[in-house]
Amino acid sequence: MSTVVETVTALAQPIVAQHQFELVDVEFVKEGKSWYLRLYIDKPGGINIEECAMVSDEVSEKMDSLDPDPIPQAYFLEVSSPGAERPLKKPEDFERAVGDYIHVSLYQKIGQSKVYEGTLLTLTDDSMDLKVNLKGRIKTLTIPREAIAQARLAIKF
Repeated sequence: MSTVVETVTALAQPIVAQHQFELVDVEFVKEGKSWYLRLYIDKPGGINIEECAMVSDEVSEKMDSLDPDPIPQAYFLEVSSPGAERPLKKPEDFERAVGDYIHVSLYQKIGQSKVYEGTLLTLTDDSMDLKVNLKGRIKTLTIPREAIAQARLAIKF
């Protein structure tokens, strides 16, 4: 599956870039009996449905022209916005998120939890500082970058 993601990323990146969009993520997953190839694209100010459809058409056309087909099984192609809770995967995603409220899942507990939400205060190559509310107390938590399993923007309620 990772070769499918790598192949599609390499194929889709120039298509997305020519429209001055960002390719946020590519997933190839099986849900139930069906396979889904999902591309998440974005641009400053957000992406709209017509732009998603345009990229979908261009990627689909390019995929259909490949021989051999990198995805032999039937699949659904979905192109969409990453949404308000967009994943943070690349270094530039984290850099853009400084000052934003984020959700972080960790491989192992730091303090009392493996999951934290807070404002990303600072970022280095090795760690990040997150301002969190722990039972009514505001604290700054330093999290090593290698401890992060997943991170995404979050909506503060």
